[in-house]
Amino acid sequence: MKVIDAHTHVFESLAGFGAKGELRSLGSGRARWANGEEIQMIPQGMGDREFTPETLIALMDQYGVEKSVLLQGSFYGFQNDYTYEAAQKYPDRLIASATFDPFCKQADSLLNRFLTERDIRVIKFETSSGGGLMGYHTDFAIDGEVFSTIFESIAKAGATLVLDIGSPGMASFQPEAVANVARKYPDMNIVVCHLLAPRLGDEEALAEGLRCLALENVWLDLAAVPWNVSPEQYPYPTGVRFIELAKSIVGTEKLIWGSDVPSPLTRDSYEHLMDYMLGAFTPQEAENVLYNNAVKAFSL
Repeated sequence: MKVIDAHTHVFESLAGFGAKGELRSLGSGRARWANGEEIQMIPQGMGDREFTPETLIALMDQYGVEKSVLLQGSFYGFQNDYTYEAAQKYPDRLIASATFDPFCKQADSLLNRFLTERDIRVIKFETSSGGGLMGYHTDFAIDGEVFSTIFESIAKAGATLVLDIGSPGMASFQPEAVANVARKYPDMNIVVCHLLAPRLGDEEALAEGLRCLALENVWLDLAAVPWNVSPEQYPYPTGVRFIELAKSIVGTEKLIWGSDVPSPLTRDSYEHLMDYMLGAFTPQEAENVLYNNAVKAFSL
């Protein structure tokens, strides 16, 4: 069965920032936020302060993954040049995304460079209150002024918009706003990360969000579902139940598998991140979730 990992990361050096301040690499895959909290970001043996495209491709080869979409966010730090160069070096294996802070003074110029000069077809924004824009900016409406011209430009370019809106209960959790954007730009493909990042006890909020996003041009990736139901462990029965709920509301043709590596590998294996959810699907449905849906959503 062919597989695309639709949510991965590479980075030259850890440079995260967010609600906890800046992230400083400590070596051996560990890092410390400015508030003093330490975290293991890279699994042992896969990088000191970096997670390279070669390390990712070796992992892909081990598990028969054909392609990966390289997404970005402030958890690892923006890596536009490094991500672009990785995709240029391995064009048959890696698909680049770009990102930037929409509040920066040259936001329009940056977007034009990514879309026009570099012909990047995936633009991702992590708006979440936890690790994204609303962790270090005043709360804002995703369908409001901040992104208005940006979304219009992405739609006109025919690129895919990827959004991480955080978990239920966060100010950034705005599935209705994402639905408004999807209806405003019906020809723009939108992928929402982490199946709306539900945690234990979030089933009702997840169902409401999924109903909002049951639209023709919206897909949801399944990256980090196991991470978000922590401390539950493999085979993540609550995570599987969340996926089955999504299947019943939006349909399997709107679900896309992603691993969110490397950080989830500090808790479980790549194999488990893929196979825990396969029991929720028929073989044909699994083929769509693991491959065909990503081809459509990212115009591959």
